[in-house]
Amino acid sequence: MKIEVEEVRSRRELLRFIKFPERLYKDNPNWVPPLHSDELFTLGPGNPALDFCERACYLAVADGEIVGRVAAIVNRKSHELWGEKVVRFGWLDFIDDIEVLRALIGAVADFGRLRGCTSIKGPLGFSDLDKEGLLVEDFDVLAPFTVIYNHPYYGQRLEELGFVKDADWIQKMVEIPAHDVPRLEFTHLVEESFGLHTVKGGSMKQLSKRYGVEIFHLVNEAFSELYEYTPLSDRQIESYLKTYVPILNRDFVSLVVDSEDHIAGFAFCVPSLSRAFQKARGRLFPFGFIHILKALRKNDTVEALMIGVLPKYQGLGASALMFKELLDSCRKHGIVRILANPQLENNYKVQSIFDGFEFRPFMRRRSYVRTL
Repeated sequence: MKIEVEEVRSRRELLRFIKFPERLYKDNPNWVPPLHSDELFTLGPGNPALDFCERACYLAVADGEIVGRVAAIVNRKSHELWGEKVVRFGWLDFIDDIEVLRALIGAVADFGRLRGCTSIKGPLGFSDLDKEGLLVEDFDVLAPFTVIYNHPYYGQRLEELGFVKDADWIQKMVEIPAHDVPRLEFTHLVEESFGLHTVKGGSMKQLSKRYGVEIFHLVNEAFSELYEYTPLSDRQIESYLKTYVPILNRDFVSLVVDSEDHIAGFAFCVPSLSRAFQKARGRLFPFGFIHILKALRKNDTVEALMIGVLPKYQGLGASALMFKELLDSCRKHGIVRILANPQLENNYKVQSIFDGFEFRPFMRRRSYVRTL
């Protein structure tokens, strides 16, 4: 089989790139298709991350048929912060053929070498808020709509090409207890001792206007030491606010502020949209949005999109304030479980916030690395 790698250079070709997994996973009940509109924005010229990133998308073609895809990304801001010259690969999908993967990785490597890179890592996106990490465990459960799902052979093939583990993310499925766990019974002491309290009332539009930018500045500070994190720019923050605010239910958003009304911590949850996205088949229109609206209104599972606490308040009970509020809302809406967002396995601070809850491990993802 002769394999040719073609760079995506038009919107039409980008749509082919985006739609390829639909054929690759057509018989897999656990894969969740992303929305075409989201992918077109993220990979298209309007993504504000391109202010400091370069990217190229590639398709592997054999006998006139697409057999694989990959995106190559060079994040100049990351190079400056982490002192390393890395080309990232993301949006990796391919048939089970090592030569297809070799050709795709070769294209990414060439892209990186031309820009002075000395190693290759992935799957990673433009920023930490993009989907990242190859699935390496729990292939037989429905994937959250916010993360990567892939066939089991992906990791094996990457290792055959010399890639090794660089970092792992793990998730937890947390059961909603009928009553608060012991450590949530003393949140009043947190309020009295540190002047922290949750924000009551207000619509999502009002909260976004008052706290939105400040929340993402907290993200930049709280996440600064995490794996490959690069601070979000003002244009990225504006873009993420436009993306998240319309789908967030005020009852599943908890904000903790200090005595001067500055953000000390936050948690964003959203009802699971995996089944709705499957029914939408990547399209909001003409009927996809109906499935999504139904899932937002009636669900038994929420996914934690992001959780963050300002470093100076970590370990002081800010997360307990948020969890108490969110658990009350979950019980009110009939939610029985929360799926935590992916967390680095060595990020013990964030993992400790689930101490006292009944949970089970749920999926593991891995970033791989190799020298060029």
